[in-house]
Amino acid sequence: MPSPCIGVFDSGFGGLTVLKALLELIPGADYLYFGDTARLPYGSKSAETVAKYAVEASNFLQRQGAHMLVIACNTATALAFDEIEAATRIPVVGVVEPGAQAAAAASENESVVVIATEATVNSHAYQKALEAHGMDAREMACPLLVPLVEEGWIDHPVTEQVARIYLEKAFTDGFQAADTLLLGCTHYPLLEAVLRRAAPEHVTLVDSAASTARVVAQQMQTHPYFAAGHPTHPARLKFYATDSAEKFKRLGAHFLGQPIEQVEHVDLKE
Repeated sequence: MPSPCIGVFDSGFGGLTVLKALLELIPGADYLYFGDTARLPYGSKSAETVAKYAVEASNFLQRQGAHMLVIACNTATALAFDEIEAATRIPVVGVVEPGAQAAAAASENESVVVIATEATVNSHAYQKALEAHGMDAREMACPLLVPLVEEGWIDHPVTEQVARIYLEKAFTDGFQAADTLLLGCTHYPLLEAVLRRAAPEHVTLVDSAASTARVVAQQMQTHPYFAAGHPTHPARLKFYATDSAEKFKRLGAHFLGQPIEQVEHVDLKE
């Protein structure tokens, strides 16, 4: 029996933090990663456009042999999860619900702050998911953090100052006692050390990328390949991007934490 193949989709590079977490938890699977880099950012586009792009990418990964689909994009999960699920014949996991579940489990006083991009915050997907788990939630858009990460300014003093400004504002006006900070953007795991320093000391950080990987790993336990106790092999990785393969290899390595040797350019027709 062949190893299960997991398709991971994002508008760009951030979803590679989800892939990194998946590789740690499920090293015996094969992975296909699709970055729609020619059409990012999704955050400035309508829900209809995001759904169209996301369904095209999902169909592409299915054609390449994916047995499960991970939407490692907060915007696509927030705006188009139902459309993606309806258009696919394989199980689909997004990043919002796993992150909300993990934050709800971590919070002792049922008070959670979410930081994310403006598009994700405007969708209120995390707030709705957290409230469904009985949490009092505040969402804070942090639009400067993604470009700082992509600039490579991970440990830069400017990045820490920006993070402190955002978090000081987030943990005020009734949310001073919030005890959990949910990282609602797949770029933010790279800033975990910075955010830890910038957040109040009593706050627990929850990473939606790692939470998503744990949900996928739980589902994979029932896959016949793993259930039958097949020996695992080193994960086989294939990368696809709709824009510059060289740029994907250069930037992507920071998110994945290892070199990316080969990227296939794909042109999804409008």
